Amino acid sequence: MSNTDTDDARFEDGREAPLNLGALDRDDLQILSSLAQDAVFPITEMKWDAKARRFGLLLNRFRWEDAASARHTPERVQSVLAFDTVLRVSSHGIDRADTDTILSLLSVSFEAGEDGAGDILLTLAGDGAIRLSVETIEATLKDVTKPYVAPSRSVPRHDD
Repeated sequence: MSNTDTDDARFEDGREAPLNLGALDRDDLQILSSLAQDAVFPITEMKWDAKARRFGLLLNRFRWEDAASARHTPERVQSVLAFDTVLRVSSHGIDRADTDTILSLLSVSFEAGEDGAGDILLTLAGDGAIRLSVETIEATLKDVTKPYVAPSRSVPRHDD
């Protein structure tokens, strides 16, 4: 079946490989933030493993890096955004009990503490936030599915 027979996108269409990136400092984290901007995820798709000191999200992220988007419909891809060395997790403005909630990630930033430690702040649409207290920045963003046509069929907009 050719791609014209279905709405599903294929990696071959974009010619880009799936992302598998790491972040070990603030600059690296800024790159992950730009690639994860406007990702959406059900509240049920975030997990903190306190024993392993790992926090992860299964995101449906917009493929900002897709240079071929001018020749096809905008795409999203499922990705795991994971953070290691997490000591504590807190949230503000989200109700974890409401399992139907869909969250939208606006940015990922780092507030430095002492000796490389600090807080990673996941800012969400609607004034929500998740704060990860970490020993150091150790993050990964990895695509885990093939791209698919963005349900909105449009690029997310950021009107002022």
